[in-house]
Amino acid sequence: MGDNNITLGNLWLPFTPNKDFHQSPRVFTGADGMYFTTADGSKVLDGISSLWCVGAGHNRREINEAIYQQLQTLDYSTAFQFGNDRAFEAAHMIAALAPGDLNKVFFCTSGSEAADTAMKMALAYHRARGQGQRSVFIGRERGYHGVGFGGMSVGGIGGNRKLFGSAMLPHVDHLRFIHDPVNHAYINGELPVFAEDWLLELEQRLLPLHDPSNVAAIIVEPVAGSAGWYLPPKGYLQRLREICDKHGILLIFDEVITGFGRMGKPFAADYFGVVPDMLNFAKCVTNGVVPMGGVVCREHVHDAIMSVPTPAHVIEFSHGYTYSGHPVACAAAVATMKLLADEKLFERAAAMGPVLGNAVHAAIKGLPHVISIRALGLAAAVELSPSDKGVGARGYAVFLECLKHGVLVRSAGDNLVLAPAYVVEKAQIEQMVGVLAQAIKRVA
Repeated sequence: MGDNNITLGNLWLPFTPNKDFHQSPRVFTGADGMYFTTADGSKVLDGISSLWCVGAGHNRREINEAIYQQLQTLDYSTAFQFGNDRAFEAAHMIAALAPGDLNKVFFCTSGSEAADTAMKMALAYHRARGQGQRSVFIGRERGYHGVGFGGMSVGGIGGNRKLFGSAMLPHVDHLRFIHDPVNHAYINGELPVFAEDWLLELEQRLLPLHDPSNVAAIIVEPVAGSAGWYLPPKGYLQRLREICDKHGILLIFDEVITGFGRMGKPFAADYFGVVPDMLNFAKCVTNGVVPMGGVVCREHVHDAIMSVPTPAHVIEFSHGYTYSGHPVACAAAVATMKLLADEKLFERAAAMGPVLGNAVHAAIKGLPHVISIRALGLAAAVELSPSDKGVGARGYAVFLECLKHGVLVRSAGDNLVLAPAYVVEKAQIEQMVGVLAQAIKRVA
């Protein structure tokens, strides 16, 4: 997949085993619909929406045209002390799409920045209410909230914490991870029902340990996406909402992966019927075309911060980014949201989810080293037992084998994840599942 005309030596690739990559480079040079084109002209079926981002498929003319038109009028303007018309339009559309009174949108450029932004909002909110002692954050084991020091601190991905643990935030704790590999190894289109109360530890240990009056916020992914698509127990998020309400703790949903259609609804908050105090988004908001992220918060969070009496020249919330509300990114977001609505892509994702879940369970359950399959919304994960070469080695080998046969899957340790664009066809699902099944057989 390499190209002798491309100079490879200067680029340090993120979250990539770079030494192995340079032994056999993998280079994309084009994309259209459900397919990538590689440097040698091969076609690769994109089975992961290119890292959960491209919900409407690649190279959508509607989005491209909106970006082009925006560049002709306002290419960039500072976000400090000024707004731009496209940012106001995008914020209005996102607020209209979000559930409940999640109405105030703060833009950034990534999910990592969204995590840190939400945490800062939580601290500012409690300080504005005279509860500045609330500085403890609670995340969840194997949760992923980006690579900023705040997000890594509340996140629970061991590999991300290994090198940088000494510099993480001190006032952080974690909920137990949500998975029962014995009784609920195989789940298709429904939530597991656990006999055990997985939030009992929060009520009986974590909150008494820190005292609820010191806890600022709890942050979770509604579905644990980066870890490998692990599903919450039935009623878990509803109970978490009730516990937060009882103790005056803010609830943050990280919907960077689940937002804008992956669950067949605008947000996972809609799917689960739980309204958080803050909702982090990125990825699919622009169909992945232009980097963009943000936080949409409930009105009481925004209003508390704004209610602090300050002189007219004093900034109420001292936070932001050079590219917050970038007009080109916002134009892409507006076009993306129009496209999602016009083509009823949320509904299409809801309809294609069972097709994917059924196909994965039918073709892969019972294959060598398969220990779990989890499918919900338009995403499914196949978990393999680790090999004697170490955790992730088998998953990485299957990923490479799938790519060799023209399908891009995601390896998250020994989880192989499929999360195609919402425009995926049944035949394409059958192709990606079939290639994955054969790859597992060959690698085993």
